[in-house]
Amino acid sequence: MQDTGDMATGPSRLHAGIDLGSTGIKMLVIDDAGTELAAAQVPTPWRVGEGGTTDIDAGDLLAAVRALIDLVDAELAPLTADPLTSLAVAGMGETGILIDADGVAAGPGFAWFDPRGWEQIAAFPAVVREEFAGRTGLPLGAQVSVAKLAWLRDQGTSLQGLRWLDLPEFVVAALGGDVALELSLASRTGLIDQDSGAAWPAMLDALGVDADLLPPLRGGGLPWGVASDALGPRVAGAALTVAGHDHLVAAQANGTLDADGYHVSLGTAEVLLRVLDAPLGFAARQRLADALINEVRHVVPGKHVLVAGVKTGLLLRRALHAAGISDRAGRDALDDAVMALSYEGELPAGAIEVTGARNDDGVLRLTLHAEASPAEIFGAVLRHSNDEIAQLIAAMDREVAPATHSTLTGGWAGMASVRRARAEVLPNPSLSTREQDVAYGAADMARRLVSASVPS
Repeated sequence: MQDTGDMATGPSRLHAGIDLGSTGIKMLVIDDAGTELAAAQVPTPWRVGEGGTTDIDAGDLLAAVRALIDLVDAELAPLTADPLTSLAVAGMGETGILIDADGVAAGPGFAWFDPRGWEQIAAFPAVVREEFAGRTGLPLGAQVSVAKLAWLRDQGTSLQGLRWLDLPEFVVAALGGDVALELSLASRTGLIDQDSGAAWPAMLDALGVDADLLPPLRGGGLPWGVASDALGPRVAGAALTVAGHDHLVAAQANGTLDADGYHVSLGTAEVLLRVLDAPLGFAARQRLADALINEVRHVVPGKHVLVAGVKTGLLLRRALHAAGISDRAGRDALDDAVMALSYEGELPAGAIEVTGARNDDGVLRLTLHAEASPAEIFGAVLRHSNDEIAQLIAAMDREVAPATHSTLTGGWAGMASVRRARAEVLPNPSLSTREQDVAYGAADMARRLVSASVPS
């Protein structure tokens, strides 16, 4: 944590951000000046099944959040017993939970990379499949939330009378906040028409539901009620808000992202983000979707974003596991070994073939035509993801002016070999100085929720 100065007078008001991430759930507490006071992380409690199926039980999720709050509470205890003044929750897109009229979960939440739903989206009416990308700004695939809703329906879950909440909204509701949808997260579901900002009737009809499936829509950072004491006294009474989609919140952590830059978040998914002043329209969304690029709503009111992703983090993690590396020391040693090689490696061209980085894939496939060290394999995975990123950049450059600079964030950006690789394809890359951009961005949004004016 940063130096908090003289604690004799105690810190000022406390503001927290929670990041519901694909690998871990993080929480960060700051004061009115933005000074970081406490932080903690717990694993995201996924249940992993055959064929890459991955889901989360609502009770397990809330137990993990409670454990996280307890860890932060213990870290804050020597500094202050004051409760949080405000709390914001950000998190991954696509994953959500159906709730009944009493707020009780009616099923699990599915990871954005869970493959279930392919058969269901193939059975959508032709007009829905043809117009999906242009209406929603998303490529039609199993990743979008509507695929999971259709899968649940076909497994016997009646969607009538249920409501959809994305994970951050579900956690905020469990904390005692309003039942409402945040626009940047709702944009990831496939239920929203990006031009109108409202539910897309044809998609609702395809699911056999009406607009009651969607709670009221509102922008990120707006008031979402007040926390109860359900998860402990430290959060009781805190003003609540949903910050929004994690990558977009991270992009705001160091100030407003300008339209000329990429924000590149290197987590389980690697996401390139560009800010737009207005939507690009139906035809452009169709073209971008062909390249697996999204055009959706930003957490900043009135703004839209281009979101281009590759599954770099998944592939890098699997490359580490294949090499028997499961700790930070092993990762750092591998990083040094990759950096001892040239960017292209020392094997002949074509000695290692890699696939899997596309956002509709995520399965690491290696073909070795020569003996290869873990460092050579890791470098080949990075070059493969670079090739995919170059194609994404080319597709975006056909719709908007090319970006002039990039900011790298996320856990994988801490590796020198990853930064070196990205310098080959990204314009003028620099590294964020924050360790937890999403949690900090959420905490700062919480601070702004209760502050008429805050220090810059």
